[in-house]
Amino acid sequence: MTLDRFRPYVAGLLTPAVAAARALRLTPNFFSVGALLAAFAAGLAFYEGMLAVAIVLVAVNAVFDALDGALARELKIASLRGDFIDHVSDRYADIVIITGIFAGGAASWEIGVFALTGVLMSSYMGTQAQALGVGRYYGGVLGRADRLVLLMIAGVLDLVLGTMVYGLPYLGWLLVFFGVFGHYTAIQRIAYIWKRI
Repeated sequence: MTLDRFRPYVAGLLTPAVAAARALRLTPNFFSVGALLAAFAAGLAFYEGMLAVAIVLVAVNAVFDALDGALARELKIASLRGDFIDHVSDRYADIVIITGIFAGGAASWEIGVFALTGVLMSSYMGTQAQALGVGRYYGGVLGRADRLVLLMIAGVLDLVLGTMVYGLPYLGWLLVFFGVFGHYTAIQRIAYIWKRI
């Protein structure tokens, strides 16, 4: 299910945006900071119940997160520090967006914590593979790209339909999904790493 396997194909779609960013003399850090600010704003928008704004901000976060690395590679300035900043920013983005959703009332705090731990553990296992010399690993059923797309879809469903399904809005059920499949992805990644160390 993971969309991360399509990264090489998406890279071509970013070429015009990377060229425009280069012409405007924007830096990868501009997009890294922009992605993080968009994530914090999205979390606040989810908390305040401003779903349309939150959906747009999640999309901005996704695009800017893709552009920072693409621009760094284009300018041949990709670095360990840049990679580190990207991973830190992504984890903060996960935290503030998911927290904004459950703190805004889409789900209980128990469901929210379940989702957060699933997402953080699956992401941690991906970077832990890199730290152990196995190489960055994006495998498993639920990657970051999947989460961002699903956030936008669930947000649109709640915005358009506004219905509860067995006591939860679509975003609430999405957090349940993140918890279950986040932890399952973490287990998949643990197994992958264990076989290679």
